[in-house]
Amino acid sequence: MSLSTMTSVGQFVRKTLAIVGMDLRKLRRDPSELLTRAIQPALWLLVFGQVFTHARAIPTGDLPYQDFMAPGILAQSVLFIAIFFGIAVIWERDLGIVHKLLATPTPRAALVLGKGLSAGVRAISQAVIVYFLAWMLGIRLNWNPFAIAGVLLVVVLGAALFSTFSLTIACLVKTRERFMGIGQVLTMPMFFASNAIYPIVMMPPWLKFIAHGNPLTYEVDALRALMLANSHSEFGLGLDFGVLVGTTVLLTLIGAALYPRLAY
Repeated sequence: MSLSTMTSVGQFVRKTLAIVGMDLRKLRRDPSELLTRAIQPALWLLVFGQVFTHARAIPTGDLPYQDFMAPGILAQSVLFIAIFFGIAVIWERDLGIVHKLLATPTPRAALVLGKGLSAGVRAISQAVIVYFLAWMLGIRLNWNPFAIAGVLLVVVLGAALFSTFSLTIACLVKTRERFMGIGQVLTMPMFFASNAIYPIVMMPPWLKFIAHGNPLTYEVDALRALMLANSHSEFGLGLDFGVLVGTTVLLTLIGAALYPRLAY
């Protein structure tokens, strides 16, 4: 790699991290957001998980249903944080912030990726909450430091993926009302068309086909393999990370191409 290429990469990384820092400063002003986001995973694990664990209605092999479900609820929490991230970008456009960012020499890809990574940092708080709830419920967790680091990496990648997807939608629809409608339509189908709360083998063939094309499925698979003791990846961690990284890169490039449209 030439010196000029290394310099360009270094500048791209610095500008991306600057966008991350700018977004995280907003969170520092309102930390209550992290607490309110703890309610949903708590309800799923404490109510839904407890009921179905006792009912034994869903076959999960050697894993108790509550153990099987915990990584899926973490992935769901990350999805719900990230998929509505685009509305903040629409707010920024209305306040004139997007116009100011577009006037800077910052690459559009750095703007999009920076937004995605800031969503990933926010999502780490969900991992802490779900780990705490899982420990309280006696779920058998893998406390290996490398496994925990892997979980955090998957959480950041998953949040970056779905937030860049969200930003792409925001660039296309441009209004808060239409964005909220589309976001609500997308979140639950993506969640239920994955392996988050039941195995893929239980699905009808048409839903299996959709689940295998759903990035959330691979996020859940990686989390389940890394988060739980005595668990493994159904697809292989290499494929899981490949899908997450590849889809994030693709959506970042699409978002970068569309980002200037948000200003008009």
